[in-house]
Amino acid sequence: MQLRYSFRLYPSAGQRTALARVFGCARVVYNDALRARERARAQGLPFLKTGDLSKTLITEAKKTPARAWLGEVSAVVLQQSLRDLDAAYRNFFDGVKGKRPRMGAPRYKSGKDTRQAVRFTANARWSITPGQKLRLPKIGDVKVKWSRTLPSTPSTVTVVKDSAGRYFASFVVETGPPGEVLPPTKSELGIDLGLGHFAVLSDGTKVDSPRFLRRAEKRLKKAHRALSRKEKGSKNRDKARQKVARAHAHVADARREFHHQLSTRLIRESQAVAVEDLAVKALARTRLAKSVHDAGWSAFVGMLEYKAARYGRTFVKIGRFEPTSQVCSECGAKDGPKPLHVREWTCGACGAVLDRDINAAVNVAKAAGLAVTACGARVRRAAVPAPRSEAGTHSTPQPSTAA
Repeated sequence: MQLRYSFRLYPSAGQRTALARVFGCARVVYNDALRARERARAQGLPFLKTGDLSKTLITEAKKTPARAWLGEVSAVVLQQSLRDLDAAYRNFFDGVKGKRPRMGAPRYKSGKDTRQAVRFTANARWSITPGQKLRLPKIGDVKVKWSRTLPSTPSTVTVVKDSAGRYFASFVVETGPPGEVLPPTKSELGIDLGLGHFAVLSDGTKVDSPRFLRRAEKRLKKAHRALSRKEKGSKNRDKARQKVARAHAHVADARREFHHQLSTRLIRESQAVAVEDLAVKALARTRLAKSVHDAGWSAFVGMLEYKAARYGRTFVKIGRFEPTSQVCSECGAKDGPKPLHVREWTCGACGAVLDRDINAAVNVAKAAGLAVTACGARVRRAAVPAPRSEAGTHSTPQPSTAA
């Protein structure tokens, strides 16, 4: 399996200028190729091949005064920009054919206030120096903050500049399936994701939702107001924009760290984990959109999935149409849908008093074929009324024949 490791970069002033040149050249080649293909489509011509675009937009363009500056950067980066455009078209066509979730057509890249990235493959002859710096062609040796050791030799490195002005190096490494097998455990877990609590586990544990975005709203609102007061095109506006971007990056980093810590703990403690396949895109179009975005369910589930594969655990995702909130986890009777404000209900068949979220987590695990039971403190028996035909009869107790 392939894993991606990201590390913070600290380029010097000259290296930041060189990286800006690389980002700009790659963006220009990408946009030129997209424009050429769109022009060919409008004229009814065949789809232009990557080789023809490379010859026209890179090799021959370097010889013209208008594009001579393309020769100042590594040609591998420019070739990779064309491959990225091919990948964007391939994903778009696969979405149209139903082979993957539908995606939009490729769009032109902008160099203003957006994330920028370039990829260096093995052909670019990049390397890690003995002094633990990242050597990039025509850029130099860039300082890296190594937070961990790479498990194997990386095949590619992607240099990223985010909207907050931070630089990162993202390495892709190949590891065997699985990489590290953890000691087996007897715990099997079902997880019900929500907004009131971020996750409710089938053993009765409830993980509170940190609500990082909600807690930072006051600070973000203040930063956005300061940005709106700055004159467009001024240096002060650019500083205010970076301040807003850093505030949003802080929220995203805190959410990602929470997801990593929780997913690692659950994978280490459980032999098998089951979750429900939630319709996140549909919920993002409702009044709960901000809360759904703040929770970040998709990123968390993705972490559970790849960490389970890496450490030799079992990960199961059940269908979103399973009636996990309607079925009694004790007797299996379907009691019908419940409004969201009903957090506890009594099963009409067996009389069990059920916590809505824990009951759903147990049913998620059962639907995945995991052998779990509800926590006894949260599921209790209530008195079940006798049928009307038996309520009016009084039978005389018989003496016991037991010795």
